[in-house]
Amino acid sequence: MTDPWVALEPGADPAERVRTIRRAHERFTAAGSVARPVRSVVADSWRRSARARVCPADTGASVELAAGDLGAYREEHPLARVMPLFRELMGGFAKDGEHLLAVCDAYGRLLWVEGHPSARARAGRMNFVPGARWAESAMGTNAPGTAVTVDRPVQVFATEHFVREVQSWTCAAAPVHDPRTGRLLGAVDVTGGDGLAHPHSLGFVQAVARAAESHLALLAPEVEDTEGLGLTALGRDEALVLVGGRKRRLSRRHSEIMVLLARHPEGLSGDELLCALYEDESVTPVTLRAELTRLRHVLGPEVLRSRPYRLAVPVTSDVDVVERRLGCGAVTAAFSVYAGPLLPGAQAPAVVRLRRRLADQMRAALITRGDPDLLADWVHAPWGEEDMEVWRALAAVRPTAPVLARLRSLDQELGDSAPGGVGRA
Repeated sequence: MTDPWVALEPGADPAERVRTIRRAHERFTAAGSVARPVRSVVADSWRRSARARVCPADTGASVELAAGDLGAYREEHPLARVMPLFRELMGGFAKDGEHLLAVCDAYGRLLWVEGHPSARARAGRMNFVPGARWAESAMGTNAPGTAVTVDRPVQVFATEHFVREVQSWTCAAAPVHDPRTGRLLGAVDVTGGDGLAHPHSLGFVQAVARAAESHLALLAPEVEDTEGLGLTALGRDEALVLVGGRKRRLSRRHSEIMVLLARHPEGLSGDELLCALYEDESVTPVTLRAELTRLRHVLGPEVLRSRPYRLAVPVTSDVDVVERRLGCGAVTAAFSVYAGPLLPGAQAPAVVRLRRRLADQMRAALITRGDPDLLADWVHAPWGEEDMEVWRALAAVRPTAPVLARLRSLDQELGDSAPGGVGRA
């Protein structure tokens, strides 16, 4: 197979592939081992599903947003602005092919499910309905949930689904991002029969997602700022910098440097930068100077100055926005910008400290506020799925069966991992 993101290569027999993958799924759920012909993207998703304690025998998703809450949430969601576009591009295809058009948010919650009436009725029996949570950590491998997890367009074919109830379906989904910041907004999905395993369906949803991003850019055009820099570093391993009206993706090391220089407008000496960036004391100033030279080529010669190293123009970063809003008590507004931990893959000591401090401030504010929707958004995000303290806060204000079940599961995991199997008091 030339493309691991496509479910079936040309000429493959769908019925035979269903049987083969079903046997592999049975082996995995029984023994934890997985091998060919299971695609790597599916195998990785199965492993994540198992770690999240998803049960293959589950019969349906939990509905987290009821009618009133769902309506208000959808109205405010950025993807509401491109729903007419989704319907125009995909609505006829879904109805004519007895498929479904579905749109989820960045947490895998379905916001819209439309299409052929008989397909909607069948899907409703497993709660593939608006308001239901189809995140990978809740319902295992599925196209919309996996697409927002890996931030890639993906197909899931029949028995590749982790939950057996879903294995009669095939789906393809692609993530949609904010064109200004790169923040993940959610995914657009087409769900139906085995015919959707064709490579064209994956290309189709990917093209629709790109069209949606272009439409969002037209609705809110970028304002060119030739006087300063815009830095987006939350929830991303590679930061985005807006310089001279042009958006650029930085390398991981340059992302760390930019975050640190943005935090220190007065500048940092070479020794201070070395200490902030590298745990290994054997790293030489020559290595740092080479990195800064390459970064200067990206930003422009007049933007990055030396002696001390500093940025010669003002910087607006998403980190600063979150901190400023938290400082004035605007928790909801702060969380709307908090797209995830700061440079989550960064190992630079100073960045790690800043990442932990900002996350602690955000979660403490959410717990103090006690808003069940905000707390649910945190624990359903990848970085908050095992946050026991926030789960407890959510259980106190929204003691639903799924929340209490997850809390018991986390308590059990903590107990099992404690020395001698003794949990915390």
